[in-house]
Amino acid sequence: MNPGLAGYVARRLGQAVVVLWAAFTVTFAILYLLPSDPVSIMLAGGRGGEQTAVDPAQVAALRAEHGLDDPLPVQYLHALWRTLHLDFGNSIQNGAPVSTLIADALPQTALLAAAAGALALVAGVATAFLGTWTRRGWLRTALLALPPLGVSLPTFWVGLLLVQLLSFRVPVFPALGGEGLAGLVLPAVTLAVPVSASIAQVLARSLRTALAEPYVDTARAKGASRARVHLRHALRNATIPTLTVGGIVVGNLLAGAVVVETVFSRVGIGRLTVTAVNGQDIPLVQGLVLLAAAVFVVTNLVVDLLYPVLDPRLRVVGGARASARRDRTADRTVVGTA
Repeated sequence: MNPGLAGYVARRLGQAVVVLWAAFTVTFAILYLLPSDPVSIMLAGGRGGEQTAVDPAQVAALRAEHGLDDPLPVQYLHALWRTLHLDFGNSIQNGAPVSTLIADALPQTALLAAAAGALALVAGVATAFLGTWTRRGWLRTALLALPPLGVSLPTFWVGLLLVQLLSFRVPVFPALGGEGLAGLVLPAVTLAVPVSASIAQVLARSLRTALAEPYVDTARAKGASRARVHLRHALRNATIPTLTVGGIVVGNLLAGAVVVETVFSRVGIGRLTVTAVNGQDIPLVQGLVLLAAAVFVVTNLVVDLLYPVLDPRLRVVGGARASARRDRTADRTVVGTA
């Protein structure tokens, strides 16, 4: 491996470790600073309401069982040590291992995210491509107006609207908790709307910038068709800034899954997160946060490594120079999107 590339990858891996540690630490601090007590919430039925029926002796015993009566630094070090060994402990609410609860819920959310991601990618690329390719002004204006609209629509509102139209008025798809392909359509479409809008917005802007470059004029002068100019010349270069939002897209999928699974009563990571947060289930919340952080870190690491593959100018010769170029590209993309 090129020494510069090896150093670049090592730095990115180091940054990934720091991000995971920071996510764990911040989550731990926030959960333990909350005024309520997870054991009391659990004994009161998980709602955090009036707790007149809670036995103080039972609370003390359960707190000792989960190590919640230890000093805060001791709890943090114990939790961190277990996490380093991939042991997230047991759920305070039901006593089941956190890893088991996450493993049971993850496949449904992964299927939903994969379906939504595929829909979002196809819809976003198609909207950006047609919006910058067509010569009809009204169609171009209409297509390029869709991404800002899609980004601004609340996910829960889109889901409720689809349920109202395609489950109640026209009963085509199940409204709640459906299984199989039919039960996946509405949640996937709901989750795909804001994600596809983000992809289309960034890609359309990048395509317009690429189409104004001199090499596009050269390709046209050589007789290349409009479709060839778009697909072979402009789209490849426009993809590079679009990759910068890869982590944002994954974050939208994870955050949107919480809302979508709640709206459609689907079992998955989203509903598990809502339950864990409502019950202040510290081990489970920490496990879910680390899962989300790990997905985000891996996605951004893959994006970082794809930059030199797509653009030879960004290949790591000296590590720092390529990283600086990548960061400047990301800054321009974020500013342009805003």
